Amino acid sequence: MAREQDGFRGFGPEAAEFLAGIEANNNREWFEANKPVYEERVKGGMIRLLEAVAARMVDFAPEYIPEPKKAVFRIYRDVRFSKDKRPYKTNVAASFNRLGVGKQGAGFYVHLDRKEFVIAAGIYMPEAEVLKKLRLHVARTHEELREILAAPRLKKLLGGLQGEPLTRTPKGFLPGDPAEDLLRHKMYIVWTELDPALAYTPKVTAEVVKRLEAATPLVEYLNRPLREAARKAQFLL
Repeated sequence: MAREQDGFRGFGPEAAEFLAGIEANNNREWFEANKPVYEERVKGGMIRLLEAVAARMVDFAPEYIPEPKKAVFRIYRDVRFSKDKRPYKTNVAASFNRLGVGKQGAGFYVHLDRKEFVIAAGIYMPEAEVLKKLRLHVARTHEELREILAAPRLKKLLGGLQGEPLTRTPKGFLPGDPAEDLLRHKMYIVWTELDPALAYTPKVTAEVVKRLEAATPLVEYLNRPLREAARKAQFLL
């Protein structure tokens, strides 16, 4: 029998009420009046979920164990260059990467809002230099990547690679390359959208953990060239 959620029993009804309320009342007055609920039940709930997840990650991904308080995103939106001037996000989310790779590396993402509960893994919209390293890695080792993506557990729990690929072979690679279909991807990420009701039950930790575990081989594969680049850069200092 699986362990019962390492003490975390779900976000609770107050979190659901807050996430519905911030959608309908995205303004400073409403947020300030409800900030204690956000801090304790929404942000605090995500922190407690990550603490429970971290305790289980020791078994399969110790290099990715998050610092829960640092992993949770701020609720405040950056509206400087956006037409959407709503001041607050309508979700609570967290991301965590491999130690020593940095924020541009591959990692994991958990997101809860009123309508969906998302669990994702991989690397989302990498910068040009990072994407170039990834594509060179994929070109050399595409058979390994295909094997990882074909794993039944990964396919069942998180599906295949997401995101709209390029219509042409990217610059620096020839059409007809054996890895051409994989090289066209602009990001390498898998994700699943679950019923948000799951996040309010004692099952949530186990459901997150089993998806992170299934995706760990993919995340490790993607981080390999970035780790090598980081080691070389450190050696040259």
